[in-house]
Amino acid sequence: MNAASDKTPTPGDIGQARQRLGERIRETPVWAWRGDSIAAAAGPRTQVLLKLELFQYTGTFKARGALLNTLALDEGARSRGVTAVSAGNHAIATAFAARVVGTSAKVVMPKTANPARVAACRAYGAEVVLTDDVYAAFEEVERIRKEEGRSFVHPFEGELTVLGTATVGYELARQARDLDAVIVPIGGGGLIAGIACAVKQMQPQCKVYGVEPVGADSMSRSFRAGAPQRLERVDTIADSLAAPYALPYTYGLARRFVDDIVTIPDAAMQHAMGLLFADMKLAVEPAAAAATAALCGPLRQRLEGQRVAVIVCGSNIDLPSFARQALAGPVPPQAP
Repeated sequence: MNAASDKTPTPGDIGQARQRLGERIRETPVWAWRGDSIAAAAGPRTQVLLKLELFQYTGTFKARGALLNTLALDEGARSRGVTAVSAGNHAIATAFAARVVGTSAKVVMPKTANPARVAACRAYGAEVVLTDDVYAAFEEVERIRKEEGRSFVHPFEGELTVLGTATVGYELARQARDLDAVIVPIGGGGLIAGIACAVKQMQPQCKVYGVEPVGADSMSRSFRAGAPQRLERVDTIADSLAAPYALPYTYGLARRFVDDIVTIPDAAMQHAMGLLFADMKLAVEPAAAAATAALCGPLRQRLEGQRVAVIVCGSNIDLPSFARQALAGPVPPQAP
């Protein structure tokens, strides 16, 4: 279901995938962000558009790829169920997708996962297995796949997963014409691979920039090395961006379509969380503030005066965590 592939989805492929998802998935809105606060943070002449994927079912873009994967299961595979590994958002999405198509889900999460995310998985009917860390989680999900015969829904790798994320870019390119740039958070790379693939084919003049936490920069390292890389250690508050490695299919698409990747410290995401809350009244998780942090930090000078879309990818955060993590004040400036 998620085997490595050299296939590059075309806009036609992506459009068909969007039709297959239908009303099971929301077409999330694009909102123009105007006002003194964003003008001061991103530059007074920069036009900022927010693709509000936090309004998606399950609270993140992950529902798109998870649902495409489960819709593709044959009758036998549906009877055995699905499994997934995630710090939260993909696990929630897989549980949601399993319920939509009428199968069972057994998801693996590290013990550090936010309790609200664990509860959300269970609310959708999934069985949750907790492990000591993300590395152990990947080992456990492989055991479940082999011993129980469940279909593994990968959090970021594979053709169907990327087709799902590409529908975000497909919608955006149709909703917002004449974009100069799109900024996309990177965890494992599934989101940016899909969005970049769609946007670059539909609006070839548009630049696509990725953003990673300094402590979880597997795709940046992979670009420099010319091949997918594994991290020995992950250290970021953005657990949704804490994939420990890059993989061939998503890396290959990202390498082809992404113009550049920048990194940001956790504090920049925290200040961007505060900015989005204060100015747009959006309570987002750190990962969903990463693109805003990049726009107001390392990409500010490069994108001054341009028409820029920012992907706000998710909102699965509980109130105590948001209150603890979000910081007031401007996003700290950084070198390009």
